[in-house]
Amino acid sequence: MVIGAGFSGIAMGIRLLGAGIENFVILERSDDLGGTWRDNTYPGCACDIPSHLYSYSFRPNPRWSRMFSPQPEIWAYLRECVEAYGLAPHLRYGTEVVSATYHDRAARWTVETAAGDSVLAEIVVAGVGALNEPHYPELPGLSSFRGATFHSARWDHGHDLRGERVAVIGTGASAVQFVPRIAADAAQLDVYQRSAPWVIPRPDRPIGGREQRWHARLPLTQRVLRSAIFWALELRGAGFTVDPRLMRRIETQARRHLHRQVDDAELRARLTPDYQIGCKRVLVSDDYYPALTRPDVTLVSDRIREVTPTGVVTADGTVRPADTLVFGTGFRVSASLTRMRIRGRDGVELTERWRRVGVGAHLGITVPGFPNLFLLSGPNTGLGHNSLVFMIEQQVGYVVRALAAMRSRGADWMAVRERPQRRFVDRVQTRLSDSVWSRCRSWYLDESGRNFAIWPYSTGQYWLETRRLRARDFEFGVRQRER
Repeated sequence: MVIGAGFSGIAMGIRLLGAGIENFVILERSDDLGGTWRDNTYPGCACDIPSHLYSYSFRPNPRWSRMFSPQPEIWAYLRECVEAYGLAPHLRYGTEVVSATYHDRAARWTVETAAGDSVLAEIVVAGVGALNEPHYPELPGLSSFRGATFHSARWDHGHDLRGERVAVIGTGASAVQFVPRIAADAAQLDVYQRSAPWVIPRPDRPIGGREQRWHARLPLTQRVLRSAIFWALELRGAGFTVDPRLMRRIETQARRHLHRQVDDAELRARLTPDYQIGCKRVLVSDDYYPALTRPDVTLVSDRIREVTPTGVVTADGTVRPADTLVFGTGFRVSASLTRMRIRGRDGVELTERWRRVGVGAHLGITVPGFPNLFLLSGPNTGLGHNSLVFMIEQQVGYVVRALAAMRSRGADWMAVRERPQRRFVDRVQTRLSDSVWSRCRSWYLDESGRNFAIWPYSTGQYWLETRRLRARDFEFGVRQRER
């Protein structure tokens, strides 16, 4: 059983079919596939990794219209993949998993849905992703606001912003994309910034029909382009994974980008981050800064004191009227798996284990005490410099190899041992503690300041560590037969 029909779940299903495994189902809580590319439909939503790389290596798409493709094209690409590989019969929509309980004697998982149904599964693969639970800030008086409110991941397309006074809360990756799109519609746009993001140029361009036809007729050209993009991002990411001092060139690029696009020195000062580049997600945009220089757009960097029925009050006492509040405040990343109640051996809950020893999984995929459970886009497999789809492909390949290892041994279950798990997590955390990601507060960190999200090495290193399954790191066994 696969949970989730986004990039991870679809890749898992395709790889299972490729391995000759057809007895599986993909459960999706929404009424359609796509994950974050289904949910995020805000104006300007697009990929911030070049599309030739932000797609499956085994299914290149020669029809991208731009280097950084918009959300509808990425969503359509996932639909096309499902159709091309005949995955549709395995998809079950409107089926939200609320719990999964492992039974040791039977070596089976009982998966329960929100509708009250129970399903038995030998294997559970959780491909729920990390960017699906919107984060709403806790602002005093928010419930009293009389206007419209919505999150960027739940965009209200029925609400017309034209002529309104709009308050945008947050300046993350989504806001950087939708602020330029709504600035021209709103009568007044106030953008509330808690901390300034680092923004670098976005080398976007249209991909014309001739180039698309060239990629379609000669697929090698697209593979070469994909490889060039991959290595360019890996080299740029050396400052993340090798030596933070290498980030100085990117920081210089970001500062020049800001200086070129914002003439006002006071505004430029407030848009200059006060932390080392790379510590938080580096954003890419060519139109965000120009939008903030419009006469009808105001960047507000004072802390929000409260929300009133008709607007927002900042710490200095300034009252700014608002008709609509739009939250660009990101996601509850740690809630993606913890929203389900997952019980392993002896009834131990995954959330309790993580509360006790810290969030972690061996290679981000397996957890001791939870046999036959595999995580996709699990702890410490997120990236700050390259395509997450690359990581997903390595993980689904690893799961297929794990299933083959079970089959070759005649095993009904496998579980990672505690020692390799601890060794892996300790190594990752030691590397992270001296990295750029430890030098400011970000959504990569939990309440204790522990980074549970980022892979601190190169993607090539992750490929090396997942391309083979070390059987000695696992226990294998058979179910207890009825007498």
